[in-house]
Formats: sequence, structure tokens, C-alpha cells
Amino acid sequence: MSDTITKLKVATIWVDGCSGCHMSFLDMDERILELAPHIDMLYSPLVDSKIIPDELDLVIVEGAVSNDDDLHRVLALRKAAKFMIALGDCAVSGNVPSMRNPIGTRPCFDRAYFEMTDINPQIPTKHVPALLENALPVHQVVKVDLFVQGCPPPADAIYFVLTELIAGRVPDPAKVTRFGA
Repeated sequence: MSDTITKLKVATIWVDGCSGCHMSFLDMDERILELAPHIDMLYSPLVDSKIIPDELDLVIVEGAVSNDDDLHRVLALRKAAKFMIALGDCAVSGNVPSMRNPIGTRPCFDRAYFEMTDINPQIPTKHVPALLENALPVHQVVKVDLFVQGCPPPADAIYFVLTELIAGRVPDPAKVTRFGA
């Protein structure tokens, strides 16, 4: 990040995950108010924007890339971003969403939509994005500049990372979090 930036243009995205990382973001509580003068949140599940901006300083990705929609949004955000963070173990390693990978999509569909269904068994196709063959950590799809581990990363770790980036420094998240922390 550049130390000439006074207010970061930021986007966050929640792809295939549980939203725990965004909940940790909100767990910064009053510290969010300290960050607010330094951040313009332009796209996020925390705001009502539906259009991915063309230029962003920072994109924070929570979750694994598991379907066509995830892939499209992550690619678009990477194209717009100067710096991208994989936030949390799902984004960093695939974690829980990738547990389906050794099984394959067809056996997962059969179990969920045929074996466990009493009425109208079928694989949904309308208004549902197609699953990728595997759930992927973000770095297997796009370049990631920083990995912040944790399931979810603690609010203190997210605050540390953001304040370091605002100050123009690239932080070492290993100082404040670890896998599963």
C-alpha cells in the first residue's frame, strides 16, 4: 500500500463461507469509528451497493470460491483492486467449503437433493449459480497480496491489519492470528 493514500477505497466480499469473518469485522465495535475517516466502504455485504467499483485500493475476500457467481465477483474485484486480502481460513485454504472436493459435486447433489428429499427431488438450476468442480481458496483463482488466517480471524487481528494498511505498511498477520484461531 502507498503511504500517499489518505482514504482507502475498500470493498469486502463474502463468497462461500459462514460470514464469521464479516462478523469479526463488526466485532471491532467502536474501533470501526476510528477507521471510518480513513476508509470509503464502496462495496460490501455490510453496505447496500450492488455494483463493483472500477478502482479500489483494498479488497477483502471472505470464503472459498465455490460457484460461477463467486468466481465472477472475485475476478472482477481483483481486476479493480490494488491490494487483495484473503480473510479467514476458508479464503486462505478452502477450509470447510472444500470438504466436498474429495467427494465430488455429483455425490453431494445426490445426497442433498435426492436421498434427503421427500418431495420433488431435483437439482436446482434456476436462479442458482453453477457449482465449480472444487471449492477453491482465493489464491488459486487470483493473486492475493495478504493472507489473514483464523476461523474467524479475531477482531483485533482485522483491526491490526487495517490500521497497518492505512498507515502505509504491509502487516504480518501471523503476529496476531493463526489457522483456526
